[in-house]
Amino acid sequence: MYLGDEAWPDLESYFESESLALVPLGSTEQHGPHLPEATDHLIAEAFAREAADRTGYLCTPTINVGVSGHHRQFHGTMWVDPPEFRQYMESLTRNLTSHGIDRVIYVNAHGGNISHLREVGARLRQDEVAYAIEWMWNDSIPDLVDDLFEQNGPHGGPKETAMIQYLEPELVHEDRLEEARDTGVPSVADADTVKHGSRTFYDAADNTENGVLGDQTDATADKGEQLFEAASDQLVQLCEWLAAQDFADLMPRDHV
Repeated sequence: MYLGDEAWPDLESYFESESLALVPLGSTEQHGPHLPEATDHLIAEAFAREAADRTGYLCTPTINVGVSGHHRQFHGTMWVDPPEFRQYMESLTRNLTSHGIDRVIYVNAHGGNISHLREVGARLRQDEVAYAIEWMWNDSIPDLVDDLFEQNGPHGGPKETAMIQYLEPELVHEDRLEEARDTGVPSVADADTVKHGSRTFYDAADNTENGVLGDQTDATADKGEQLFEAASDQLVQLCEWLAAQDFADLMPRDHV
């Protein structure tokens, strides 16, 4: 069920019987010369809607702009600063609880959001308001990602390229895949920005002149479909697990 498609009287029965919501999040940021700036939020929304369709759980509208200041040197990147992002996500989640939602899955497709969503979830749990957890699609299927690609990126690499080739093929500049590979770098290690154990980079531009890493020519729509189906299965199982838990068991343990 997609919340934005429903009239408010028709949502009453859902909130009476269910307490779980899927909140898709991504970013609007550069993904190299070959992928759209919408890459992350397109992927997140596709997963959330797929899981909602398969389970009947509620999917909210997508958060399209995230913590992306580290891509700011590239044209068109949009971002919010971390404190404002955390405040927004906490407020949004608390507002969902006013309708009876007490467990939330942040269906996330942007690495820059992860630590902030974890912080929000921890605060909500500590206040015993809601149990909110972050889910990142590629983290749910690491073995498959490694099997499909020699070098998966991470940013704008073959795994994200394959996903958009499958989900939104008309948005992929197929004629620029070799350019993306040849003018980027294979990995952070190849960028030589880790010095004596210190990560000396702060921005994507510190590592790669075109904004991306990996071998984009290793991506295909068929690989994207495999990734999407496998990760969707994981998200569905997570929904079913979370819905089956007693809320009290999800809350912090008492002091020893």
